[in-house]
Amino acid sequence: QVQLVESGGGLVQAGDSLRLSCAASGRIFKMYVMGWYRQAPGKEREFVATMSWGDGNTVYADSAKGRFTMSRDNAKNTVYLQMNSLKPGDTAIYYCNAVSSEGAVGIPNTSWGQGTQVTVSS
Repeated sequence: QVQLVESGGGLVQAGDSLRLSCAASGRIFKMYVMGWYRQAPGKEREFVATMSWGDGNTVYADSAKGRFTMSRDNAKNTVYLQMNSLKPGDTAIYYCNAVSSEGAVGIPNTSWGQGTQVTVSS
């Protein structure tokens, strides 16, 4: 099993910054990708950003480009999301995601954190 522990959410004003953290633990033979998704009330969960663990390549949603930045700590299997210039439209529950395998032959598993609330007031 892989557990994802998120932190860093909170209530901020428009223009402020937050840094979300997500630490993965458990049996991880290989980490493929970690990322962030978000879900606002009444809306579907949407992609925010992902990072490939092998080469560190990042992919961002259009809404995140230029404002959000992912980084990682390989030794800790931890990923961060630096969120700058926050807007009220960024208000959502942010979920950490990880795709990993427990062994060389095992199938990859997708894990989700419990989510952390980000609220941006106008």
